[in-house]
Amino acid sequence: QVQLVESGGGLVQPGGSLRLSCAASGFSLDDYAVGWFRQAPGKEREGVSCISGSALSTYHADSMKGRFTISADNAKNTVYLELNSLEPEDTAIYYCARRDLKFCAWYGLRAADFRSWGQGTQVTVSS
Repeated sequence: QVQLVESGGGLVQPGGSLRLSCAASGFSLDDYAVGWFRQAPGKEREGVSCISGSALSTYHADSMKGRFTISADNAKNTVYLELNSLEPEDTAIYYCARRDLKFCAWYGLRAADFRSWGQGTQVTVSS
């Protein structure tokens, strides 16, 4: 059974950092791509980053490049999302999800391409 469990969210001041974790079970990160998405109140779900199976490649949405970094520890079967220089506009629920293919899509992240989802972790950026 595929399961994804996010953790690491919380309240942080503007300019601060967080590291989110996505613990995967029921499959190997060697074989599937995992993405991070976020959804702010009243807004559509937005793709953030993706890492291919075996960490062969990564993708970051343009608005997050330079501030967010995705990585994976395949031995722990865990994907991480490092959030730096956080802004109030980054406040959202952050979700990780598994794509049913090994590689991230060349066109970026679409929620419809990811079938298995975690429950999300809340990130709040506020002074």
